[in-house]
Amino acid sequence: MAENNSNQNKPGGRNSGPGNRGNRGGPPTSYDAEGRELVEKIVFINRSSKVVKGGRRFSFSALVVAGDKNGRVGLGLGKASEVADCIRKGSDLAKRQMVPISLSGNTIPHEIVCIYDGARVILRPASPGTGIIAGKTVRAVVESAGIRDLLTKSLGSKNPANVAKATIDGLSKLRLREEVYALRGLKVRKKDEASEPAAAATATEASATETAATGNE
Repeated sequence: MAENNSNQNKPGGRNSGPGNRGNRGGPPTSYDAEGRELVEKIVFINRSSKVVKGGRRFSFSALVVAGDKNGRVGLGLGKASEVADCIRKGSDLAKRQMVPISLSGNTIPHEIVCIYDGARVILRPASPGTGIIAGKTVRAVVESAGIRDLLTKSLGSKNPANVAKATIDGLSKLRLREEVYALRGLKVRKKDEASEPAAAATATEASATETAATGNE
């Protein structure tokens, strides 16, 4: 019995490691060129077959989303004869194709309709605490980008590749108020500054009315 207990406590035994998984551990952590940690999500894996003289030859394709959860997200489609190879290719491609996204806190700055081929996705900002109301494909993209509160609706095609591309295309077109003003060469006016001219105009009208009333007397 003592010998059996010692084997169980050895590295890789039944009782070692979190969750009794031994020394297998979790998936390796990936980083970008600047040392920031990236999140990778496998959206869809497809298997195709080709009939040859000796039988069937299978190949796989994997749709992978990568993001830093801080306003950058990318999409990659990898193809290979093995599942692990196609996932690795898709992950590398997604990291190279990451694009910046304009975020307003934990949500998006404005509503947008994303269209790519037959896919049509509607993205709407949500109040804090709402969470992400989306399907599997759209959720993977927006979570990798760092969005926490969002309302979405997917219309048209349900092809995961088209839906993911439509979502990323729409997110890349988002613009903050400050960015739009800067492109137009205008200065961003705060709410207090915007209300000052209206208050001044009201005061001027009141003064003119009072002066007219005094003149009539």
